[in-house]
Amino acid sequence: MSSPQSILLVEDNPDDVDLTQRAFLRAGVTRPLEVVEDGMDALDYLFGRGAFAYRAQEPLPALVLLDLKLPRLDGHEVLRQIRANPRTRFLPVVILTSSDEEKDLVESYSHGCNSYVRKPVSYTEFVEAARQLGIYWLELNRSPQPGVSG
Repeated sequence: MSSPQSILLVEDNPDDVDLTQRAFLRAGVTRPLEVVEDGMDALDYLFGRGAFAYRAQEPLPALVLLDLKLPRLDGHEVLRQIRANPRTRFLPVVILTSSDEEKDLVESYSHGCNSYVRKPVSYTEFVEAARQLGIYWLELNRSPQPGVSG
C-alpha cells in the first residue's frame, strides 16, 4: 500500500509553520506535511534537485501551500516556475499569505495559483481554514496526473 501524498508547505516563518502544523492536526488533516523554508528549496523539492535529488522519482505532493514573501526566491517566481514545467503545471497551489495587497492577489492569479487565502488572524479561524482547505483540496478536488498535456 502506498503512502498518502503529502502537502508541501513553503513557509519561512517558524511560528507560521508551527501554527499550520497544529491547525491541520486539530482540523483532522492527516496527510504528511513537508516543510521547506524558501523558494529555491521549494523548486528543488518539486523537481528532485540538489538536496532533494532523492525525490526525482517520488510522487508530487497533493497540494502546495505557498507563502509569497520568501527568502532567495519569492512565491510569485516559484509559482511561475511551477506553471512553466509540464510535470508541475497542474499541481494545485494555494497561496497562503498574510498579504492583503491587491497586487499580490492579481499577480498570484496571473501566474496560475489555484486559490489565494489570507492567513486568518485568530487560531480558531486558522483551524477552520485548514479544515476547509483539507476537505476541498484533498478530498473533493481532482487534478490531472503529472506530465499530462492539454
